[in-house]
Amino acid sequence: MPSVHSIRAGIAAAALGLAAAAQAQIIAAPPTLPEANASSFTIFIGGRPLGSEQIAVTRVADGWMVSSSGRISAPVDVVARRVQVRYTADWRPLSFDFDGTLRGQSQVVHTIVDGTTATTDVFIGGQKTSKTDTIDPASLLVLTNAFFGPYEAVALRARTGAAGTELPAYGEGPMVNLKIRLGESAIEQIQTTAHLVAARRTALTMVLPGSTIDANIWSDDTGRMVRFNVPGQSLDVVREDIAAVSSRTVTISRPNDERITIPSNGFTLAGTVSRPATSAAPRLPAVVLVGGTGSADRDGLSYGIPILGELAGAMADAGFIVVRYDKRGIGQSGGRSETAALVDYAEDVRAAVKALTSRKDVDPQKVALVGHGEGGLVALIAAAKEKRVDAVALLGTPGMTGADIAMAQQQRMLDRMQLSPEERQAKVDEQRKIHEAAITGKGADQLPPGIRRSIENAEYQSVLSTDPAKLMKDVKQPVLIVQGDLDTQVDPKNADMLADSARQRKNGSVDVAKLPGVNHLLSTATTGEVAEYGALEDKHVAPAVPQTILTWLQKTLSTAR
Repeated sequence: MPSVHSIRAGIAAAALGLAAAAQAQIIAAPPTLPEANASSFTIFIGGRPLGSEQIAVTRVADGWMVSSSGRISAPVDVVARRVQVRYTADWRPLSFDFDGTLRGQSQVVHTIVDGTTATTDVFIGGQKTSKTDTIDPASLLVLTNAFFGPYEAVALRARTGAAGTELPAYGEGPMVNLKIRLGESAIEQIQTTAHLVAARRTALTMVLPGSTIDANIWSDDTGRMVRFNVPGQSLDVVREDIAAVSSRTVTISRPNDERITIPSNGFTLAGTVSRPATSAAPRLPAVVLVGGTGSADRDGLSYGIPILGELAGAMADAGFIVVRYDKRGIGQSGGRSETAALVDYAEDVRAAVKALTSRKDVDPQKVALVGHGEGGLVALIAAAKEKRVDAVALLGTPGMTGADIAMAQQQRMLDRMQLSPEERQAKVDEQRKIHEAAITGKGADQLPPGIRRSIENAEYQSVLSTDPAKLMKDVKQPVLIVQGDLDTQVDPKNADMLADSARQRKNGSVDVAKLPGVNHLLSTATTGEVAEYGALEDKHVAPAVPQTILTWLQKTLSTAR
């Protein structure tokens, strides 16, 4: 059996060799366990699925048995035909067994625990070695190298253990005594297609002779493990239902939140409807929240701030029905994101509006769109086509083309760098070439492969070329423009540009609100710089943001249609 040090090296090698190993994108199934209650786990290394494991926890006559079987492909290349740990009824160790292969070589490990004595026999390629150690009689038998079934016992103990508790353990290192120190715990709600899992996440520090390893373990309400990860080794072991692309961590929720599926063009969007806790009105005004560019889920989570989730909660508290959804191809929504441009996302918004206005608890004469960042552009496109939209609010939305926004952001970055005028101009010219290649296709073959792949994206290309002033001409609804004065991603002058465009329309009013001390994440900030995002102490949307939107919506929708 390889030592923990060799497995760490193997995992590191796996992370480096992922490109070759992942070409087939096929993970061989583990040997099947006979236990009927086995759960399947996927083993991710460096973010790629390289292995799988079946794990079962069974009540037996003399106590408990944790069993698993698994397989990790090259470059680790290890197979566990059977991993088995036996415990007494009060979870004191009895035995540990491993039967498998490492890079084709047979390996068998057999450990018997008798009180404070652990005796281990190891058979590698027909050669036998033995080892005897004195251990804590309450030790958990863990660190089985490449396979993680034995961590079920850790999950069980971590679910009820207090922070600071040290659990004695004994494991492959080669076989050594260690401690597992429990850190802080938190509940994370994970929505699968079948049910909502209230998973308890506990931070762990595994203290080995001469080193420590930080990890995290999640358990469900029965104490069964649902996930185990070691960030420093890019290792993640996730139960199949949790690992599925259809599962999502519920960052923020309200007691009466409702799941919704929205039929779109050949697929469905998955979202959440938030309602007021109580309301005497039979029909309520409604809002569709539109997230920004990139992989935006329904909560709009960015740097720990659930932007859309918090806006939905504030609006629902104020008497609105609010829908937010995972963008197509993200989270639980179907569709493909790589081929979708802004106009395609606008059709998804229209599908959400249609779903809302068909509800008996929604007033179809009072429906608004609220878009954040590039989501504001999507909202403008949708509003121009959708007569069922009565108002549009734009939050930190560009007033110039995406290409101009990108150049302005680059200029801000260059101003903070010590470069010669020639070096500065070279970087500007290079950025312009990238934009031209993305928009027109000209010169794309001259770009490095990595950059070429990154610009071959319909959303990115459409953001670069979209002119908000042209979009605004076709929008007939009242418009609210909300801008943080510390927004360094979309400079506050963009709000003025949007307002100028809106005032040139023949129809439709416009209001502008510039909020002091607010950044692009709509949170309270000191500098507004992107570098500050990770250090923000207040991971919430600034109260002035929903207050401004709600005041305007209540006034505007009261006179709509």
